[in-house]
Amino acid sequence: MRLTTEQSSPGVPEIGSRDCSDKYCIIGAGPSGLAALKNLKQLGIPGDCFEREADVGGVWNYGQASSGVYNSIHLITSGLTTAYVDYPFPEDYPYFPNHRQALAYLRGYANHFGLYDDITFECGVRAVQPVDGGWSVLLDDSDVPRCYRGVIIANGHHWDPRIPEVAGDFTGEIMHSHQYKTPDVLRGRRVLVVGAGNSGCDIAVEAAQNAAATFLSMRRGYYFLPKFLFGRPAEHAGEFMHRLRLPLWLRRWLALRLLELTVGSPQDYGLPAPDHRLFETHPVGNSLLYYYLGHGDICVKQNIERFSGDHVHFVDDSVERIDLIVFATGYRISFPFIDNRHVLDDEQRPRLFLNAFHPQFDNLFVVGLLQPDSGAWGLADYQSQLIAQFICAQDRQAPSADWFRRLKASDQVDLSSGIRYVDSARHSLEVEHFGYRRRLRKLIARFARSNRRHHRSRDASAMKRP
Repeated sequence: MRLTTEQSSPGVPEIGSRDCSDKYCIIGAGPSGLAALKNLKQLGIPGDCFEREADVGGVWNYGQASSGVYNSIHLITSGLTTAYVDYPFPEDYPYFPNHRQALAYLRGYANHFGLYDDITFECGVRAVQPVDGGWSVLLDDSDVPRCYRGVIIANGHHWDPRIPEVAGDFTGEIMHSHQYKTPDVLRGRRVLVVGAGNSGCDIAVEAAQNAAATFLSMRRGYYFLPKFLFGRPAEHAGEFMHRLRLPLWLRRWLALRLLELTVGSPQDYGLPAPDHRLFETHPVGNSLLYYYLGHGDICVKQNIERFSGDHVHFVDDSVERIDLIVFATGYRISFPFIDNRHVLDDEQRPRLFLNAFHPQFDNLFVVGLLQPDSGAWGLADYQSQLIAQFICAQDRQAPSADWFRRLKASDQVDLSSGIRYVDSARHSLEVEHFGYRRRLRKLIARFARSNRRHHRSRDASAMKRP
């Protein structure tokens, strides 16, 4: 269904509903929801934000039900690529802030831009559906729906744990990395961590320091990147090569040489050889995994074949007695409050232009539905800027609104910048950050130029009137 400019204007409220047709509904007050609310607010677009927890922060609100962070966690990416566009990290922050500092930063952002007054806490969203050109929103605390002019979904994608099915029965304890908080649960036990992503490697390192024995199950080999190179965050080198506009093959070659010179290859530490080229999987940044592998404190295992009581059988016919399994196997992409067909295709991949814009609805957006090879908050900021510009262009009936409608209804653009990501659920949201960011900036700049021309044209027309 194509929504015209007139249809995208505030809809007619449902009978018996609360009229909020001059506002946008923003779902979630994590890093993405805050960016969306702030950018709408700066352009004078009214919005109501709903957050099911008692404060902002989303997954970084440690200890809350929706938070999957553990006590020892630090940001994987530095402030260079993580921070919002117009709100840098405090100067006294380390390169990689911990979860307490990350939450303080997000709270500071909300205070600095006056966002708290527009957020309703401890209130989730039950149902969202299109109605009469707007959107009906049903909240947890009421049976009376609200009719909003549009919806911005920012509920995140790190809250619905994915645990694979394994044949047999396991009599020990099983948890997902989302439930893991402190190393107390590891002490003195034989621990198997399943999954070698960033969370899996962090937990395996903690297990190496606390457990009686630590095993790390991997279904494929990966490249592991140190968090520091030559005293600086390793990602700074990658960002520098991007800014030099080096081609992908040369960036890959240089990065491999740096890894060989500084830490060696995965095989040097008993890890399986990667079955893909560098950059074709989501980067794993960890400076301690190799250390504990080299000291024999972590034993690498292949994929799990089956369970048998407290024993785990692996595909290489090896067997280990295990007390605790931690599945660091990622998350499902979930939108329990809306028909997923509005957001995802049959393969559970975003059916959204730039992972943010619905191809038909002009008043339905998603912020933060991406997995970049760098920090995500700045990209969510740029997404939100573009969304706000598009809404303003529609309100002014500017030509740029029609141009963008045609653009977002076209075929999906390549967000990988030529990188062939491994075909797995883990990479369904993967984007190459530098090219994605550049594309967003160009679109934002084009809106700005178009809006200036539109304003000059309107002013000239007004002056000609008698």
